[in-house]
This record gives sequence, structure tokens and C-alpha cells, in this order.
Amino acid sequence: MKITCFIEYQIDPHKVHLFEQYAQNWGKVIPQSGGELLGYFLPHEGTNNTAYGLISFESLADYEVYRHTLRQSQLGSRNFSFAQSEQFIVSEKRTFLRAVPATYLLPTKGEAVDSRHI
Repeated sequence: MKITCFIEYQIDPHKVHLFEQYAQNWGKVIPQSGGELLGYFLPHEGTNNTAYGLISFESLADYEVYRHTLRQSQLGSRNFSFAQSEQFIVSEKRTFLRAVPATYLLPTKGEAVDSRHI
């Protein structure tokens, strides 16, 4: 069963540009470490101090392997150090979710839909 790690960050709204760099850096490290990066999301409208990151794994066991690999990564260590030195992350929460298969990655308008489930 695929799981997604949903990370909610409280960030300093005056340092969004630094968080964006942090997220871009993970774009290289996470796939190399075994995570399926779904994306990082920055504030746009409304709340200006909340950002999100979503990373999927085939299982919690795969997540644990990923965490071990990430700790060994020089690029990962540099990115963690960057966040600590610049202090743009105030807090973060992790929640592990599983998708409802019938709702996951539905086609957009104009794409074929499997009507057997409607």
C-alpha cells in the first residue's frame, strides 16, 4: 500500500524565497534517496506562513530506508544545515496518509474515465 508523507511547515513569511530554495534542493535529493517527490507548495493567497511537502513511498519500511539514506546524503545534510542557519522554518508536522484509490490521480476533463465505478 503506497503511503504519502504530508509535511506541513510553518515558515517565516519574510523568508519564503529561502524556503523555495530549500524545496528546490530537495528536488534533487529526495528522488536519489528513494522518495517519490509529489511536490512542495508555497503560500500564494491567504495564509502567508504555511507551506507543504508531499513525498510518497511504497510502504513505511521504504520510508525508513529513505530516512537512513537521506541521513547519509551530503546534499541532504547541507540542506538541513541551510534551514537551521537561515531559520526560515518555524515548525513542521508530518502526517502519513494513504490515498483512496478510486480518487487518486483522476483524469482531467477530456481524458477517458472508467465508468464502471460511477
